[in-house]
Amino acid sequence: MKKNPNPKKYYPLWYGFIALLFLNSCAVKNIPYFQDLPVDSARITKQAAAFTEPVIQFDDILSVTIQTIDPTTAAVANQAVSESAANGTSVQQITGFLVDKNGSIQIPMIGSVQVAGLTTYQARERILEQARQFYKEPTVHVRFANYKITVLGEVARPAAYTVPNEKVSVLDAIGLAGDLTIYGKRENVLLIREKGGEKELVRLNLNDSKLFQSPYFYLKQNDVIYVEPGKARSEMNNASRTQMFALVTSLATIVTLVLTRFF
Repeated sequence: MKKNPNPKKYYPLWYGFIALLFLNSCAVKNIPYFQDLPVDSARITKQAAAFTEPVIQFDDILSVTIQTIDPTTAAVANQAVSESAANGTSVQQITGFLVDKNGSIQIPMIGSVQVAGLTTYQARERILEQARQFYKEPTVHVRFANYKITVLGEVARPAAYTVPNEKVSVLDAIGLAGDLTIYGKRENVLLIREKGGEKELVRLNLNDSKLFQSPYFYLKQNDVIYVEPGKARSEMNNASRTQMFALVTSLATIVTLVLTRFF
């Protein structure tokens, strides 16, 4: 009679297999930001970076809403059209008024309004001035409809993000992208900004609290944040391949032993 196999004989193999699975799925703790700040301080005050309101440029898309006592009277003026705007690898349809090459937007009933070079507040005042010629006691709201920030590299969700708020900081952009991965270089984040037809490249250090005072702390429209991968990323890729190879080898060994024992 054939003896039943002793299950204890295979315990070391199973322990090794479980250990490999554990190592392969083990999570790494997050690295803190602003490491120069003392951890035992209850309250720290830092001088805030200056914020400059963005100005309207050619090809911007503005969301303009005109309200009156009788909502039906301003319905024609609020009939914005859908404009195409690039968003990452896709083209997004955004409802609003496109700023043409002359720096103007065309609003039904009101006509052409020159807005290039103005802030949204200044554009609101100018549109309001013209709207008073056609409507009684109108109110006007103006904001960017295609205010886009792009975050790439070692972040959880790299993409181009359209944000409704003009006051967007580097930390806000990173938060939209789901934070940096454990492999991102926090001390060497690259900001790419178009300025006067040229590309301005700035290095930012997320480990240094001086970032709060940087003139680049607040982002501008179409800014790109790139988080460079560190050496740990390539080392992790190599380690993952090694672990996967060891895992497959262990599985193959176990299957071979089982087949040999029972068949």
